[in-house]
Amino acid sequence: MPKALVTGITGQDGSYLAEFLLEKGYEVIGMIRRSSTVNFERIGHIQDRLELVWGDLLDETSLIRILEEHRPQEVYNLAAQSFVPTSWSQPVFTGEATALGVTRMLDAIRTVDSAIRFYQASSSEMFGKVREVPQKETTPLYPRSPYGVAKVYGHWITINYRESYGLHATSGILFNHESPRRGLEFVTRKVTDGVARIKLGLASELLMGNLESQRDWGFAGDYVRAMWLMLQQDEPDDYVIATGETHSVQRLCEVAFSHVGLDWQQYVKQDQRYMRPAEVDLLVGDASKAGRVLGWEPDVTFEQLIQMMVDADLKRHSKSG
Repeated sequence: MPKALVTGITGQDGSYLAEFLLEKGYEVIGMIRRSSTVNFERIGHIQDRLELVWGDLLDETSLIRILEEHRPQEVYNLAAQSFVPTSWSQPVFTGEATALGVTRMLDAIRTVDSAIRFYQASSSEMFGKVREVPQKETTPLYPRSPYGVAKVYGHWITINYRESYGLHATSGILFNHESPRRGLEFVTRKVTDGVARIKLGLASELLMGNLESQRDWGFAGDYVRAMWLMLQQDEPDDYVIATGETHSVQRLCEVAFSHVGLDWQQYVKQDQRYMRPAEVDLLVGDASKAGRVLGWEPDVTFEQLIQMMVDADLKRHSKSG
């Protein structure tokens, strides 16, 4: 039975990846950070099939101990401070976790077992002020937030350890991927939750930031499959994972509200508080390399994704009501 270590297992991607790996017959070790408010909601339905261990990307000793005790063949590093707006108010912590945390894990792998295959969760936020459209693996990076800067470091240190020590270390440059398990602080979930609350009479308006921003949004369940495919390749490499389609925040609102028979313009209000200090305007990925080498392509469309999320939020609020 193959064994995988997943950091950030209680997050959106970690929960979908854990499900996927269990279906593939893996033994899954989930690393969680000791905290007074650990939330197991996303993995509650599979928790009895996981082995959860305490560890922290800020503490390399804990990483070495986990690798020595459990001897995984694959490590998926999904843990990070991953909310972009927070990275402006907590830039140093973001750098410690999202940038240097990658180095600590890579160094732990090099120390314990250099045959371990490593996946780093890179991000389309690294492209920031985009140099070309669409963005691919060779597009120059120009991050526009402390989070994006930290992800660039994590991306390049992964490449550096691959080239310096011969590690099977791969980065997946994932464009925005969403699901009903997305945190409420993220714009897609903020919209779908807001739509559900308005439809059920629990709210009367939705306050938003920049409606013109455009993103390439896909389904997280599709994207974790790409992570696994990357580590099954003979040679490590870097891959953009995206749908190749771009949609504005306004379009997101249109699809979500229309799904419940409402006109978004009657409820959405722009609020200056939700504008970023430096905005990323247009992200759209070219995943042709992933299609060619990995045989990967997304299954869920943008409209299906948003409708799925609205339905899940309607169900959740109906139950709690």
